[in-house]
Amino acid sequence: MTDRPDDGYARLYQQEYERVARTVYLVVRDAGRAEDLTQEAFVRLYLRWGTVSRYERPGAWVRRVAIRLAARDARRERLRSVVERQGEPPPAEEHGSDADVLHAVGTLPVRQRAAVVLYYFEDLPVAEVAETLGMSESAVKVSLHRARRALAVLLGEEVSDVR
Repeated sequence: MTDRPDDGYARLYQQEYERVARTVYLVVRDAGRAEDLTQEAFVRLYLRWGTVSRYERPGAWVRRVAIRLAARDARRERLRSVVERQGEPPPAEEHGSDADVLHAVGTLPVRQRAAVVLYYFEDLPVAEVAETLGMSESAVKVSLHRARRALAVLLGEEVSDVR
């Protein structure tokens, strides 16, 4: 029995969906939006499966699309929330080290946040983070360095110039 073209898509979907959804969630910090954005990325993959299936790593393609959708959504949400919060008191702070870290990561610029999520939470090498985000490896390293410095300040840690 031969594989149908959709079989490869179904296998990739099963292998990658949860990881991509987790990555998107860590960027947008909203489970419902993350689910919608991940599904949108996989719909785009399905529509282009004839081409993308021939790529060396089609999973990287769908991850890149999902990150771009998440980054666009995060920017739009940030602007919306700024408008809505005018005149409202700031929200209560979360407590606990994991919550503090997640909150701090959520305040980073979208590109830095995506780099941190892919590198630290998804444990991807710099080269794969660069490919996923469409950046050079040196740009990813700079983003990670700046993100670490910003996180250290936000979390009240000592900031050092050691890389």
